[in-house]
Amino acid sequence: MTIEALYAVTALDGRYAEQLSGLGAIVSEGALIRYRVMVEAAWMLHMGDTGIIELEPEIHSFLSVLAGGTVARDVPLEVKGLELTTNHDVKAVEYWLKAKLEALGASKKVLAHIHFACTSEDINNLAYALMQRDIREKIVIPTFDKVIQSINHTARELKTTPMLSRTHGQSATPTTMGKEFAVYAYRLYRQRRHLGNLEILGKFNGAVGNFNAHLAAFPAIDWPAVSQSFVEKRLGFTWNPLTTQIESHDSFVEFMTLIRQFNSILLDFSRDMWGYISLGYFAQKVIAGEVGSSTMPHKVNPIYFENAEGNIGLANSLLGHFSDKLPVSRWQRDLSDSTVLRATGTAVGHSLLAWKNLLKGLDRVAANPARMREDLANAWEVLAEPVQTVMRRYGVVDAYERLKAATRGEPVVTRAMIHAAIDQTAEIPQDEKARMKSWTPDQYVGLAPDLVANFSPLN
Repeated sequence: MTIEALYAVTALDGRYAEQLSGLGAIVSEGALIRYRVMVEAAWMLHMGDTGIIELEPEIHSFLSVLAGGTVARDVPLEVKGLELTTNHDVKAVEYWLKAKLEALGASKKVLAHIHFACTSEDINNLAYALMQRDIREKIVIPTFDKVIQSINHTARELKTTPMLSRTHGQSATPTTMGKEFAVYAYRLYRQRRHLGNLEILGKFNGAVGNFNAHLAAFPAIDWPAVSQSFVEKRLGFTWNPLTTQIESHDSFVEFMTLIRQFNSILLDFSRDMWGYISLGYFAQKVIAGEVGSSTMPHKVNPIYFENAEGNIGLANSLLGHFSDKLPVSRWQRDLSDSTVLRATGTAVGHSLLAWKNLLKGLDRVAANPARMREDLANAWEVLAEPVQTVMRRYGVVDAYERLKAATRGEPVVTRAMIHAAIDQTAEIPQDEKARMKSWTPDQYVGLAPDLVANFSPLN
């Protein structure tokens, strides 16, 4: 760790900086400036393509490089230098681009059309759209896939491993550990599928969304068509035709809400894993040199699942604020959304830390089927359910009450008690009683293995 990281304001840039290597290239202030440069350059190219201006070949080539995302690492620093004078972040980008094109010999008409008819939010909303797309394609979906694949792999590996369920913290109908993992894999996969299909909206329509300045300068041009082709064909987003000065952030909020839901499912999973480790259903791998407690030498703590839980809490608090705040703006525009959007990297950073910690946690545990069977061997009460259900089949009206009387409140329910309830039921044929008395708790898992085989994702 560098001395700078040791004194960083946030843990994301300090303690966890190495784990988040590469994220800054997508969510930082420098990245946002890069995306703004890309949008400004792309708009110049689009005006050239639609005949509004004529770009010299050298200018067209330079703008194409910028619009394609190749923006030198020191460009944001140059732009920030201009911002010291402008006190306006987007105007600084416009001035930077003007200076570069002027140095390349651009005509006065071309220079005059930099940032033409644009409000700052035309640039900003599309810059954040570019950021959102890169977050999704380069960070979120690849990591989602790793998490889902890891959980799904364990689901299939343990699909026949019986386990005592617990509802309300009490022993309940057995399941398999694999089926419980498959539940999470399926839930997470649905969110990942929704995320992949989510539209990213963008607008490009001037100061309050009406193309006022555009129409004043070129009344004969079909500006909505130009705007739509710019947003959709050139940049690859979905055009939003009706906005105020700002794009309404609805698709951005939908995106972040899906991340929040994914996180909430993983919070549930992390707590379940913590509990299974506590029960001994999973053993943690011992790593040479690592310490679990400063005073108790035997400790191996489930720290990765705990870290995942903590980071999800931090991330979801911000993501929840995004949902509350970003769709709300006073009249045609206020600036309160700008500050909130700048926390995108913080929310994504804590989410990414959670996902990475969870993957580490999964990599460091091994299932302990013997421990699971030990619990089942002492849980004969779970067979009260199938016994009373078979009784119902044979017309025993008070089947539930009979098994309730035989098992509820008993300190220990034994095989003999279950068998006595079966033997005392005259309505059941002898061969059926024999079948029922052959049951053991670890066999009573229903279709759990088949459900994993047939319905878990990524089969």
